[in-house]
Amino acid sequence: MARRITRRRLLEAGGAAAITAALPALPQAAWAQDAELHGLSTFGELGLPPDFPHFAYVNPKAPKGGSLTSQIKRAGGNQSFDTFNTLNTYVLQGDGAAGMDACFDSLMAGSGDEPGSLYGLLAKSVAISPDKQTYRFRLRPEARFHDGSRVTARDVAFSMNILKAKGHPSFRLLLNELVSSEAEGDDIVVVKLSPKRSRDLHLVVAGLPVFSETYWSTRDFTASTLEPPLGSGPYKVGRFEQGRFIEFERRADYWGKDLAVNIGTNNFDRVRWEYFRDRQVAFEAFKSGVITFQEEFTSRIWATGYDFPAVHDGKVKKEALPKTEPVGSQGWVYNIRREKFADPRIREALGLAFDFEWTRKTIMFGSYERMTSYFENSDSKAVGKPAPEELALLEPFRGQVPDEVFGEPWLPPVSDGSGSDRNLLRKADEMLRAAGCKRDGNVLKLPNGQPFEIEFLDSQGALQPHTQPFQANLKRLGINATSRIVDGAQYQRRLDEFDFDIISRALGGSAIPSDSLRIVYGSEAAKTRGSRNVGGISSPAIDAMIEKIGQAQSYAEVVVAAKCLDRLLRAGRYWIPMWWNDEEWLAYWDMYDRPSTKPKYSSGAPSIWWFNAEKAKRIGKA
Repeated sequence: MARRITRRRLLEAGGAAAITAALPALPQAAWAQDAELHGLSTFGELGLPPDFPHFAYVNPKAPKGGSLTSQIKRAGGNQSFDTFNTLNTYVLQGDGAAGMDACFDSLMAGSGDEPGSLYGLLAKSVAISPDKQTYRFRLRPEARFHDGSRVTARDVAFSMNILKAKGHPSFRLLLNELVSSEAEGDDIVVVKLSPKRSRDLHLVVAGLPVFSETYWSTRDFTASTLEPPLGSGPYKVGRFEQGRFIEFERRADYWGKDLAVNIGTNNFDRVRWEYFRDRQVAFEAFKSGVITFQEEFTSRIWATGYDFPAVHDGKVKKEALPKTEPVGSQGWVYNIRREKFADPRIREALGLAFDFEWTRKTIMFGSYERMTSYFENSDSKAVGKPAPEELALLEPFRGQVPDEVFGEPWLPPVSDGSGSDRNLLRKADEMLRAAGCKRDGNVLKLPNGQPFEIEFLDSQGALQPHTQPFQANLKRLGINATSRIVDGAQYQRRLDEFDFDIISRALGGSAIPSDSLRIVYGSEAAKTRGSRNVGGISSPAIDAMIEKIGQAQSYAEVVVAAKCLDRLLRAGRYWIPMWWNDEEWLAYWDMYDRPSTKPKYSSGAPSIWWFNAEKAKRIGKA
């Protein structure tokens, strides 16, 4: 499936991984027919002309056919890693199925070479008012839903308005400054944004899924459903079994197959997503050929698991590709809405009990680096003392935020690698006591006199080897730390209700952060049930930096504000940072080919790959 500006990727990282924006001022002539634009760019001209034939990193002659089977490894919105019970992934209700974004087109689609550019998909062109508050998208007359009906401006307007009113909380928060979306006939949709609009809101709306108004007029948009929805995208829902697998069938009659943004993509006739609750069971499915494409995230399996006959016989390929895109963030996240985590000294003390050096050496085969920033592997990572332009943004909050924000950014401690660093545990004990905790025999009591107990909530047991030694160190501090593994549906419900102590969380990165970070770190999101701000971060300074990111008019301004945001988040001790990998680990049954050139900001796998029938026949997979 094509990796365009997908809704799944939008919700993975609060939109930052997929949607960024800013436009130069346009003259009044922008409303003229000859001034309509074929795309939208972030900080200047588009990299490709109106008549570009296809993206540079695709094979325009890639054959269509074959199949690819994978396991969901990234989730957004209402999606769960373990199960699904609805095909509506754009609302809060239910556990959404993987891959549904391939059924829906958007007004514009993104490029893997230009993280801040969009090019026409459903929309042939767009005109922009001088104040950049009104956008007139001109639809392609040939655009069709799967039932043959035309995709009209009314469908686009309906989609934007219903996502703002009834969509998943992440959509509702992102679309807060969308004033209106109205049709002018069948082919023109006029989108009006508030004067308070963020820099990127026009790209947010250009990347939204488009639904059929007629289809949804007789259905409840907010409800869970296993009825395949009507879409206009390159794939439609095929066979599925609730909670076990779902297949998508390529539409040979897809209306947009010859568009420049689609050439060389959507090459598989069938894409299938398998669901497994246990990573080891899923890996066994890969070894047996049930799963044919694998993104590997478990260092133990990567280091020791690929020693089976199909690898030795050359039927399975294993590759480590350099990671060129920003990494994002991963860590154990505190629910700071809970009194026991309210004091940042307590949060920092708990982090001292995690021995990364021992974990890396003993459990992860030396494969990972310690995560220190919310913007690893990017220009937005804060390093050293704040530059003058950073201080200009931070100074208004002096006295309201930790003093360290104005110095070197916080770094997690480096242990002695013993697994139980006495010096760090002693420091943790001192910090806990300074925060008002008291030791009563082998039990540490909180300032309110209650025993200090922590539950690590998860839906899978893959992190237990990493978590259990951490918990053992917490118990040495007198803290009763336990794990609870629940099914995927219960896990998602508890996250939606913010009913947890600590969870592990991984979010996608972004080459150009946008103000959609507010759905992850903003104060309003902290109060919104089902939002991505699961930790409950609420800070005027953080809100202000996100606003600065959203209003920045140059990449340099974005980087300055993002570095300030990084300093504030790190100083808040809102997480215990985990680890990151500078490689992308891929394994696959050797029946696929790929272009010789990869996108600048991703591996392109498997979205621009294709099926090779001769290879499949050679390994017995024809």
